[in-house]
Amino acid sequence: MATTYKNLLSNDLANTRTLLHEAIPITGSIVSGTYGGAGTALGSEPHIKTYSHGMFESVYDYPYLSSSANQIFDVTVGYASTSPVSASANSQNSKKINIYNQMAQYLVGYDITGSIKKFTMPPTNATMKECYFIPFGRLLTKDEIKKGSFTLELGVSGTTAFTHGDALFAERIKLTDTSGSSGYYVDSPTGEYGVLFASTSAGSTALLQGETLGSATTNPAVGLLYYQAGVAVLSASIFNEGSTSGHLASALYVNHPRVTSVGDTSTLGFTLAATGATMAQMADGLRNRIYNISYNNTTELNSTIYFCRVGHGDFNYSSNPTYLTGSQIRVKTRAADTPVTYFTTVGLYSADNELLAVAKLSEPLRKDPTNEITLRVRLDY
Repeated sequence: MATTYKNLLSNDLANTRTLLHEAIPITGSIVSGTYGGAGTALGSEPHIKTYSHGMFESVYDYPYLSSSANQIFDVTVGYASTSPVSASANSQNSKKINIYNQMAQYLVGYDITGSIKKFTMPPTNATMKECYFIPFGRLLTKDEIKKGSFTLELGVSGTTAFTHGDALFAERIKLTDTSGSSGYYVDSPTGEYGVLFASTSAGSTALLQGETLGSATTNPAVGLLYYQAGVAVLSASIFNEGSTSGHLASALYVNHPRVTSVGDTSTLGFTLAATGATMAQMADGLRNRIYNISYNNTTELNSTIYFCRVGHGDFNYSSNPTYLTGSQIRVKTRAADTPVTYFTTVGLYSADNELLAVAKLSEPLRKDPTNEITLRVRLDY
């Protein structure tokens, strides 16, 4: 334990913040293809965890019973009680409303009357009353999703059977937060969020026609991405048939009992699925359409740097008993010799001299009255 100390002054401290980013690729084969296989029903894959309440399902990178499995994201769906889709006869109607309200009060907040706000699209101020929700695991998003890095590609082939394969993704749309790095919004209780815009990744440009929340021809706004919360909110507008065929709704809910043929686009869409399909079925339908998800996460590393300045007259002697032999300093053969010490460790102490942190040097540093040393100690938290 030290017996002599040197006080740190205010100009001996500096605070820094460093943002560390990691690329997170989530391929469609991980989401719905790796462990499923042709004979496995959607929702029964070993890496998909369903729950008795049926309000959402969780996606893992390995079979979820494995000790090495990590949760990637959840999938759920909901709509507002004022939505035209809402009806007491709908399958899990109250649960779908509860999910929407839960996500809205968490991500959007309350108005001045105490009522839960609805999701709205900032570019047009249009209300999103029916939404898919994808909360990503904190293990992957860390402190937040990096703005401007998010991409979600969805297969939109309207004449392909409800199986995961190349033909399913012959036509795709890509959702990105292209303006997230500079055009994000800050009026959410959870922090910052950006708008997800759709563009054609493969196939016909007609895939983007008929949307209600943005331009009918170029890059419509179809969702929101909450960066700190790590939640993507997708509007139901991209799951309904518009003025042209080929939307994401086509063949999205083939496991719905009321859909009699894969190519029957006249009876497909979010509205039909929301009225009769369970939330698990709807989650399976979206999950099976995911071609790729990628983003960069962010870890905020805060640091305090301590500049430990050792003057020429400081710490030239050691309190270690081994520094002396026969009451003589080991490093001196004559009384007139200069004392020498070697630094190996720096200790940071509280005001009442209690050791708080220890920093080890990579190699001993020589110290005598002829030199001065400044040691830079960084404490991360």
